[in-house]
Amino acid sequence: MTESAYWDLHPDVLAGLALLATLYLLGIGPLRRRYRWAGGVAPWRVAAFFGALGVMFIALNGPLHDLAEHSLVSAHMVQHLLLTLVVPPLLLAGSPGWLLRPVLTIRRAAAVGQVLTRPLPALSIYTVVFTTWHLPIPYEWALKDHGVHILEHLLFIATALLLWWPVLSPLPDWPRPAPPAQLLYLFVAGIPMVPVAAFLTLSDEVLYPFYGKAPWQWGLSPLADQRLGGVLMWIGGPLVFLIAMTIVFFRWASRDVEPEQAAPARGGAHGTP
Repeated sequence: MTESAYWDLHPDVLAGLALLATLYLLGIGPLRRRYRWAGGVAPWRVAAFFGALGVMFIALNGPLHDLAEHSLVSAHMVQHLLLTLVVPPLLLAGSPGWLLRPVLTIRRAAAVGQVLTRPLPALSIYTVVFTTWHLPIPYEWALKDHGVHILEHLLFIATALLLWWPVLSPLPDWPRPAPPAQLLYLFVAGIPMVPVAAFLTLSDEVLYPFYGKAPWQWGLSPLADQRLGGVLMWIGGPLVFLIAMTIVFFRWASRDVEPEQAAPARGGAHGTP
């Protein structure tokens, strides 16, 4: 049994994070002022964006990544949950609409984006990508080829951005559906993760031979580790969507309450009872 995990830093990850941070700071700073895109950007948006970069740094470097890549299916599932259910919503929350608006000037990109960010295409694309990469053959391929592993993670983040777009769209041109539709969408969005989790949890054999040959960590056999990974996904995924549904519901409720509270005040101003 070994319990070693290292703070290994990956130059490709650091370069990607540095590029994203640089482009973001240029967009909300010099470019915003030069092209008069907006008067400013809310601090919470900046915090959300850099929070996403921080989560990516933790997920793709250090002990979590080391365990995910060499020893534990459960660590790998935590990594995938962070890359699909935490990073993308933070990136979208941190991006004001005016920062993304230049994309709309590219006619073909605008047309494709308008289609792909609709609920059905967005959820379908994400489901196919997420499910396919957890099948044994593609999963093993990614573990054995670093370039393929990078591609897998990029596809996870890109398709999860599509997944979250219908509830977090910062662009009026690619709008969010009404709150009831958002609630239904989030409920359905939590379903595709369940078969993958069940696949891992209920199997009586190790599905990924790579981990079957890996050193044990913390006394976990490969099969116990695989089942733990499935349970984490089974609980963690739906929990995130439940939290998102709760936020959408209370935002919707607060919008309905505000006009009702304002009506008596307006009536009183005109002398009506």
